[in-house]
Amino acid sequence: MKYKAIAFDWDGTLVNSVSHIVQSMKYAAEKMAFDLLPDANIRNIIGLGMGEAIRTLYSDISDADIDVFKMHYKKAFFATEVGPKQLFPGVNNLLKGLSEDGVRLAVATGKSRNGLDIALQTTGLKSYFDVERCADETKSKPHPLMLFQIMSVLNVKPDELLMVGDTDFDMHMAQRAGVDRIGVSFGAQPGSRLEKYKPLEIVDSLDELRALLVV
Repeated sequence: MKYKAIAFDWDGTLVNSVSHIVQSMKYAAEKMAFDLLPDANIRNIIGLGMGEAIRTLYSDISDADIDVFKMHYKKAFFATEVGPKQLFPGVNNLLKGLSEDGVRLAVATGKSRNGLDIALQTTGLKSYFDVERCADETKSKPHPLMLFQIMSVLNVKPDELLMVGDTDFDMHMAQRAGVDRIGVSFGAQPGSRLEKYKPLEIVDSLDELRALLVV
């Protein structure tokens, strides 16, 4: 497979942070005296922008309480640094190989800009990416605007971009943008949940993805 550019989701695709997100969301809910939801419910909103994710879990929440919830979440999440040890096996080999092949790389994430900037620095991955888009600076997945903006910056067409992600939000966003997509089975959602959006492949490791993409 040869594409001019590849956009990666972050949490659950490049970084093994899903359980940390779940625990941080549960911490915030406990601080707010909200019902504690099953882990599976929380995993299924990973990939959305934070505000939309919170409202999906707690539909009656006020805007003011969303802000307080975010504060508690960030306190819990940033109490533990996400660094190189949290990267999925094969991340550096994959990104290095693609970069050496001349493929331009992007991040398309539901994280906030501040959260992604911190993560890019602490994981040491920042230098690989030409552009990033975060949910607080564009529309949240599965709206395709995030990918349209990435394509505009990189000057590529939909058939020249590939999206890689671990959730149905990633797959749906790419489908709506007319972009090919590959799912990963080791993130927030099982591979079976991604099949509805007809990914080219669903891979079980980043080494498997590298074998498909790196020349």
